[in-house]
Amino acid sequence: MKTKSLFLAALVTLSAVVSAVGKDEPRTAVLAVVPQKGSEVFKVIYKSEAQSRIKMNIYNAAAQLIYTESFTGIDGFIRPVNFSQLSAGEYTIEMIDAVGKTTQKINYAPVKPAPKNIHISSIGKDDQKFLVSVADAGEETITIRIYDNLSNLIHAEKQKVNGDFAQVYVVKSTGNVTIEVSDEAGNIKSNRF
Repeated sequence: MKTKSLFLAALVTLSAVVSAVGKDEPRTAVLAVVPQKGSEVFKVIYKSEAQSRIKMNIYNAAAQLIYTESFTGIDGFIRPVNFSQLSAGEYTIEMIDAVGKTTQKINYAPVKPAPKNIHISSIGKDDQKFLVSVADAGEETITIRIYDNLSNLIHAEKQKVNGDFAQVYVVKSTGNVTIEVSDEAGNIKSNRF
């Protein structure tokens, strides 16, 4: 809902700025780039007074052209641009029309995937039994590591999972035990018992 409100506010502001320009003043073009929350998509909003050919260029931090697109016979547009295949960093979006060019810089950071539902619990008192479960893992490899009370690695394994995963581990160690579960996306959960 906030994203829609921000988007509408940007659109109203663009319309107000463009319509406020008088006939005797130089033509003004307005560019706004709005990030979409929880997404790697940015909405590019462009508005000018008159219809013309508009060219959109996107440059990386090294000023290398990485994307270009042209529009003909329009005075503005709203265009989603997906950055998911790009590296994190600063990008410049440039709009060129009949009167000149307008630019805006953005900082792009890839969206980290939501952490998996990883659960680690103790299920035994004497034998030190522990349950490790991962819900909705999809098809990936998870890594399970078990450390003793001195933080020495006493067990490590990789498990290929497809969907849900659950396994009981019996640890024969005195003192505290730490169990760590990590997935391919870098999500880590650990519990100390």
